[in-house]
Parts: sequence; C-alpha cells; structure tokens
Amino acid sequence: MLPHYEVHDGDGPYLLLLHGMLSSRAQWMLNVAALTEFCRPVVMELFAHGRSPSPEDPQAYHPDSYLRTFERIRRELGVERWFVCGQSFGAGLTLRYALEHPERVVAQIFTNSSSALADAEMVAAYRDNSENRARAMEQGGHDFIAELPIHPARARRLPVEVRDALVRDTELLDPAGLARAFRHSSPHLSVRERIGENVVPTLLVCGEREERFAGSRQFAEANMPELTVVGADAGHAVNIEAADVFNQAVADLIQRHGGAVE
Repeated sequence: MLPHYEVHDGDGPYLLLLHGMLSSRAQWMLNVAALTEFCRPVVMELFAHGRSPSPEDPQAYHPDSYLRTFERIRRELGVERWFVCGQSFGAGLTLRYALEHPERVVAQIFTNSSSALADAEMVAAYRDNSENRARAMEQGGHDFIAELPIHPARARRLPVEVRDALVRDTELLDPAGLARAFRHSSPHLSVRERIGENVVPTLLVCGEREERFAGSRQFAEANMPELTVVGADAGHAVNIEAADVFNQAVADLIQRHGGAVE
C-alpha cells in the first residue's frame, strides 16, 4: 500500500516533499510553483493524513517501512537518484532515508525538527507521551485532535489561505491511523546519534524564532558533515512563514547539485 503522492510538472530533477504531523499537501502551497522552475516536486502525504490511506498494520508506520515506501515511489518515477525534503516530523523520515540510502539521494533539505534530533531523554519522553496521545486519540477521535497544540488552527503566523487549507485537511485525518503513527513512528524518529555518518549534501532551512529548536540546530552544526544552514525570521513552519527564503535556498542547493543527477 502506497501513500498518496502527486508529481508536479517542472523543470529538472525530482524532489520528494514530506510534511509533518497533522499537516498535508497544503504545507507546500507557497513553495510548489516556485520549485517547479528548477525541479519536479513530488508531494507525498503521510499515512492517515490527507488523501493517504491508513494501513491497519502497525509496522507500516515505522520509519523503516517509510524508507521502503520512498524507494517504491522512486522506482515508480524511474529515476536512480533524487532530492528529498522533510518538514518537522517528515524530517525524521527523510534524514533516515539519506543515511540508509545515500546512493539514492543527490542532496537533501530539512526544516526545524526536534523529534528528528531528539536526545535519549527526549526520545524517552516522546515514547511516553506518544502512548498517552495514542490512547486519547483512540477515545476522543477528531475532538481530541482539535485540542492538540500542533493543530494548524492554532498557527498564528501562517497566511490565512494556507492555514485555512491546512485546517480543512484536518477533516481528512484518521484518528485510528494517527494513533498508530504516534505509537510506531514518533518514538523512532530520532537520528541524532547517526548524523555524524551523513555523506549527502544537506541544507537546513531554520526558523530562528522557534527557540526550542536552537539546541538541536547547534548540535547539527557541530556534528553533521556536509551541512549548510540558512536561517530565516520565522518559526516552526519556516517554508510557509518565510517562503521566499526557503524557495531561494532550495533553488540554490538544487542548481548547485542538479548536474549530479544521472
């Protein structure tokens, strides 16, 4: 079973775009048109989100299963190598993919993701919190989802049209599938102990207003080879709040490395 993904017409190599928890394809509303000038965006929606199915098999939500999913999509596109970009929760998956399959990734982009760079103490907290949230979600359904702090209705710095689109797409969220994601994805997202193995050119577009991510950024800058950081006056959703900065940074990366695509 594959998640929903859409391939946009564009000029250049393929770029996989993967959003975070409670988001959808609307995450990239302010990016896709600009990205098509120099690449072909492949916008994927996580399981239980947007137009994607919600597999009953818990293992489908494990990060390792997502890596196999990425490979299936890459093969369906008929390419040997591509670019990948992960936002928030999605970054934990795309960073892991580049570590496991560096031969398939020309270069990668990620944005603020505390879960992807969580230390052991944070991972333990995520595990406990994820189980509690999963149980509450199974019991409360969409009413519980609406109360989550990360619900897009609570985003105050997003353009109205993007926030409204994200909120509309929360109606498509599947509570049972999200509960499985909290149990089987969230506790396994961190790649903090492995980022020293990175061999892929990497761009972090960092929303510098998100203070809780500052320590993770510093850790990445000190320990991740091949990393370039572009800061922006934005919060967690940097690709939306500072779309022009994000789009230009991604353009520079792809134009710099696009000739390496076979």
